[in-house]
Amino acid sequence: MAQGAKPGEGGQLPGHTVSPLIASLRYTIPGVTLISPPPHHDIYSIEDLAQLIFDLKQINPDAIITVKLVSTAGVGTIAAGVAKAYADKIIISGGDGGTGAAPLSSIKFAGNPWELGLSEAHNALKANHLRSKVHLQTDGGLKTGLDVIKASLLGAESYAFGTLALTMLGCKILRICHLNRCSVGVATQDKRLREYFIGNVDKLINFFTFLAEDIRKILAHLGYKSIEEIVGRSDLLKVIDDEMAKKFDFSSVLMRIEGEDTHSKLKNEPFDKNEYEKEILKEVYKAIKNPEQKVVVHKTIKNVNRSFGTLISGEIAKYYGNKGLKEDSIVFKLTGTAGQSLGAFLTNGISIDLVGSANDYVGKGMNGGKIVITPTFQKEDYACAGNTCLYGATGGKLYVAGIVGERFCVRNSGATVVVEGTGDHACEYMTGGIVAILGNTGVNFGAGMTGGIAFVYDKNREFIDKLNQELVVAVRVDIDEMDEAKHFLKKLLRAHINETDSIKAKSILDDFRHNVRDFWMVMPKDMTKIPLNPEEGD
Repeated sequence: MAQGAKPGEGGQLPGHTVSPLIASLRYTIPGVTLISPPPHHDIYSIEDLAQLIFDLKQINPDAIITVKLVSTAGVGTIAAGVAKAYADKIIISGGDGGTGAAPLSSIKFAGNPWELGLSEAHNALKANHLRSKVHLQTDGGLKTGLDVIKASLLGAESYAFGTLALTMLGCKILRICHLNRCSVGVATQDKRLREYFIGNVDKLINFFTFLAEDIRKILAHLGYKSIEEIVGRSDLLKVIDDEMAKKFDFSSVLMRIEGEDTHSKLKNEPFDKNEYEKEILKEVYKAIKNPEQKVVVHKTIKNVNRSFGTLISGEIAKYYGNKGLKEDSIVFKLTGTAGQSLGAFLTNGISIDLVGSANDYVGKGMNGGKIVITPTFQKEDYACAGNTCLYGATGGKLYVAGIVGERFCVRNSGATVVVEGTGDHACEYMTGGIVAILGNTGVNFGAGMTGGIAFVYDKNREFIDKLNQELVVAVRVDIDEMDEAKHFLKKLLRAHINETDSIKAKSILDDFRHNVRDFWMVMPKDMTKIPLNPEEGD
């Protein structure tokens, strides 16, 4: 989990490089600029990271979860936090290397040399008795066998090559990767330019063979047979006899703390074994093995039950991939307060009906299925879900008979949603899907939104001041040419009432002819066709 051509960069992809293939993989349309790649852009704290790692370990229990950190002062403290968040592997990425697609300021100034960050992270993990729990890797312009040996001595157990491998395949480091006109056909979707690509597997094999031979010679000179024997042996390094080197203090880099120098387990297992959902998985397995069979499960849920539905979705994906099961094959009738990430990465065939409330990340990365949240007692402006709901969703439906927190539907790429109010930054970076908000929103609505449609009920005439108008335009629904939008909006309201029995939605629909004037429709400025079809469904 990391982003950008350089450590710390946001993963922006210019619209002209978004080919049909990339668009299909990213759940958008060709030519649309992609600003934020879900779901790993939502990390604002170590707790967020810990939750995402937990989510990923539920959806694919066999996966090795890797977190990439920039080599910078204090990275040791961060690495310790990442290990405590149950990552299996940590990569310390240096300031060198990269393809050259990043901004010039980042190419010149992003990150310290990997040696500084690696030694700090390795020693910090050892000092906190965490080194045995995580695998440590480094990258950042590694070129020779000597680089690999030094990385080993400073604590790295594996080594990544990016720039060098690209160079072996013909890259000339022209630093125009983002312009789609790479003259050697490496970083381009232009078929004409790709004809100039001369890379092949043999070139890479030859290079890494030579690199391995170089490493073997240095190991033999040191008197060791394998890299495993020298990992963390910083005592084998010494400062060269050079006037320039004498000006610097290398004691912190070369310091060696007592303790294990390598990881002893393949996976860093969380303390939370998710026994709650594992037991439920046994109950619903008959519906997974036999797609024609349907099952309804009634349960009470608590806020310690995190990522509910994710483990089961992963099991369905093993058998059926993205297709999932038929609609409502597995229905969960829940009461109580759900923990974080209710329905994260949810797949087709699962419906979650919760009477109560949920925490952050409802429907994070959901691909299909349905989530319905209804409070025990309906009331105006009743909070039913937390922040960052539907982050990076690519499909499915969510109905909430209440308000939700901040960063709602960020990078939604295909989900259909109805809620009754949101916090700040709703629909940020959205590229697809349909969102209806039957109440107030916070500020900065639609920032970076390049696709999809949002309907906002603005009874108090406050919304337009909260809209980020850089990429989107808002129009009133109540004009003669917008019959299609009105039909679709009415359909959304009926679906919301059918699922939640929402008092607010009923009130709006009862006098829809008048209330429709209070709806804004928000869409990207360059959208030529409104992607709504009330006859065929959503």
